[in-house]
Amino acid sequence: MRTNVLGIMNALDLAMRLQARVLQASTSEVYGDPIQHPQREAYWGNVNPIGPRACYDEGKRCAETLCFDYFRQYGLRIKVARIFNTYGPRMQFDDGRVVSNFVLQALRAEPLTLYGDGSQTRAFCYVDDTVEGLMRLMHSDDGFNGPVNLGNPQECSMLELAARIIAECDSTSCVVSKPLPQDDPRQRMPDISLAQKALGWAPVVALEEGLRLTVADFRKRLFVGDAAEQKPAGLKVGCLSENA
Repeated sequence: MRTNVLGIMNALDLAMRLQARVLQASTSEVYGDPIQHPQREAYWGNVNPIGPRACYDEGKRCAETLCFDYFRQYGLRIKVARIFNTYGPRMQFDDGRVVSNFVLQALRAEPLTLYGDGSQTRAFCYVDDTVEGLMRLMHSDDGFNGPVNLGNPQECSMLELAARIIAECDSTSCVVSKPLPQDDPRQRMPDISLAQKALGWAPVVALEEGLRLTVADFRKRLFVGDAAEQKPAGLKVGCLSENA
């Protein structure tokens, strides 16, 4: 919460002094566990303000509020992007995201950790597409502030993602189920109509191609490249559970 709120306040104050523009990298998490599907920018969200995820969800929501307060009160030029799940080469191995977790586990022939029954969905946007959207947003007219969704409307369940990654890695891994964390969103997919209209932007890299490039990068770094010190865990025989 401190990072999201105090961080953006410092950035906004600095931009005021320098007469600079501010790009706020907001998130689809502002929608919480959404009732509206797909999510449009006009949707106010469904966030538990005291739950274990609230520090991030509410921190980002407050950051958006501050951006628009500075715009309304001081005329500061702002751009607010609501970024949906982004993935691609050069992700950190230990960042805790589902794509990096699944790819590492599959390459190491470990069981993939699936939370819940795997029916919950996300929309994964390849990093090149996300960067292109951010650049177009920053180069858009000053009259367009956002917020604008940047994500790939190709909805994918966690069970489907696990199967895709196992196949792409040519892995012997299976899947182990664990309880779904509190307030974990059941579905997530952006409506990108505004981005298409205002920015002329839409993602071009399909999930299949993006996963191929991501797995190739992870395999190179894990076994050969600059992360060679992170030795593969070796073949795991059997699974903890096969109920997924």
